[in-house]
Amino acid sequence: MEALLTSAALVALAEMGDKTQLLAMLLATRFRKPVPIIFGIFAATLANHFLAALIGHSIAGVLTQPWFRYAVAASFILMAGWTLIPDKIDEDAPLAAPSKAGVFVTTLIAFFLVEMGDKTQVATVALGARFDNLFAVTAGTTLGMMAANVPAVLFGEALAKKVPIRALQVGAALLFLGLGLWMIAGLQGWLG
Repeated sequence: MEALLTSAALVALAEMGDKTQLLAMLLATRFRKPVPIIFGIFAATLANHFLAALIGHSIAGVLTQPWFRYAVAASFILMAGWTLIPDKIDEDAPLAAPSKAGVFVTTLIAFFLVEMGDKTQVATVALGARFDNLFAVTAGTTLGMMAANVPAVLFGEALAKKVPIRALQVGAALLFLGLGLWMIAGLQGWLG
């Protein structure tokens, strides 16, 4: 349960103002079909975050030395700093009309590709390395992404004007920092 809740909270907060959330808003305003967009985001996130958590989990299983755990803790601390850097997306860039495959496939492909190397994907790798339950991490990070992006799709423009994105980014940064410091403190107790 800890893996699920921690993963959901960290990713939901880290996603605020992220480029994939901006993409969700852009898709919603361009296509005005929220249901296929939401399902496309869900499918892309589930696939992307399962692979990211699997990589993190696989690495953690191979590298159990204290230095690797320090590296994972350091990655959370670095994520805290990265979370404070706002993402931007070029809203004036042309977005092609959906192909014959439709809005769902357009969203699926765009969201999957934009999420590659994104801070929430990197966080998912670190969470996969931190927690033993791969499925709880994947479910939690996917839940966090949906919690951040479904309102963006449904109420995007109105939310952007009312939600203090900077406060959410600072909150996410503090959570990442706290998790990294907590891991380091746990390692100190483990080593000493």
